[in-house]
Amino acid sequence: MTLAPPTADADAALRRLLVLSVPALLIGAVSALVLWVLDQVSGLLEGFLWDTLPDALGVDASGWWILLVLTCTGFAVGLALRYLPGHGGPDSATTELVEPPLPIGTLPGLALVTVLGLAGGVSLGPENPIIAINAAIMVAVFARLMPEVPPALAAMLAASGTIGALFGTPLAAALVFTGIVAALKTGGSLWDRLFLPVASAGAGAITMHLLGAPPLSFDMPAYGAPQAMDLVTGALFACGAAAVGLAALAAFPWIYRTLHALRHPVLIATAGGVLLGLLGMLGGPVTMFKGLVQIGDLLQNVDDYDASQLAVIAGIKIVALLVAASALFRGGRVFPATFIGVALGLFGHALLPSVPISLAVACAVLGILLVVTRDGWIALFVAVAIPGDVTLIPLLCLIVLPAWLLVTRAPEFRILPAATMSPATSDR
Repeated sequence: MTLAPPTADADAALRRLLVLSVPALLIGAVSALVLWVLDQVSGLLEGFLWDTLPDALGVDASGWWILLVLTCTGFAVGLALRYLPGHGGPDSATTELVEPPLPIGTLPGLALVTVLGLAGGVSLGPENPIIAINAAIMVAVFARLMPEVPPALAAMLAASGTIGALFGTPLAAALVFTGIVAALKTGGSLWDRLFLPVASAGAGAITMHLLGAPPLSFDMPAYGAPQAMDLVTGALFACGAAAVGLAALAAFPWIYRTLHALRHPVLIATAGGVLLGLLGMLGGPVTMFKGLVQIGDLLQNVDDYDASQLAVIAGIKIVALLVAASALFRGGRVFPATFIGVALGLFGHALLPSVPISLAVACAVLGILLVVTRDGWIALFVAVAIPGDVTLIPLLCLIVLPAWLLVTRAPEFRILPAATMSPATSDR
């Protein structure tokens, strides 16, 4: 057997990868830096709203303060959406994780309303807006400095670098983009097509680590040796969480239409802020914000909650996510859905203590994210990342199958653009 010599096309493809690898690394690093800046700004504002200001006023940052801050946050977001150029970009309820690049003029408004929501305690994550911001920036920069780079490639590298930065590892971006690049009608192997996105994601992840961002991992008991019965209980947990997610999906359009009946962005966002404030008063800070810090708090104090309290926490967070996504706030659904999965897993473990807690949490996260993201790779990655236990991977690769069959024919967890036309959006 003889090896075929490399062709001229293969040599050209290799040279292209080498030439573009440097911009890919730079895009990943810059995307992480933009995410870090947005996190820092929102963190400073969050500290002012929830620590500095109530301390200065001598009030407790709970109860009516939660209602006040979230109502004011909704009002401020509504004003920004109505009057700022670009109106804060597209409604996040209608968008997927990765969307076509936005006009550069929409970015200041999008960044502002995203910071307001993150700092004010809105139950949405930064993933959709920050990916959109980075993609638009990189497309504009490359159009001026390197016009030979296709805008679609620049946007893909920015999205990949941002995903790597968000999750702290290029593996997340590689999994997300596997399906995308596999569908492209281009030559070369799958890993040739993943080379540049993985390079960008790796640079983004490393940059976030160098900037001191905490890793996406939590202190949970090790799963231990796999047991045959765990396949059954794990599938039940995953399918149960998926069923909860499907119920939330069914309620999503109804809540969206109800809030949008108010017809004006200021009224819609303010009403959403009031509802989120009432939910925050009921569930406490653990049911607010994007959910990552709150996952740590919930896991650290899990012995303080019984099954009924965990069910209430999960239920409140589900409603908060649906309200936030329906009330014109800008943000992603992955991180709050992950919190919901953790709460559901802990609830299941409280009912069936014989099920290892890491398995219960991983399977519930897997089930809810299958509904919210409609992507098995993201669901598997986050389900393993939360307990940080690779021994769960073989079980989860089997458990995901019945859960996927349960959700695969359901609609996407977003409002289709054709259903969003209301005076609040059509007059823009």
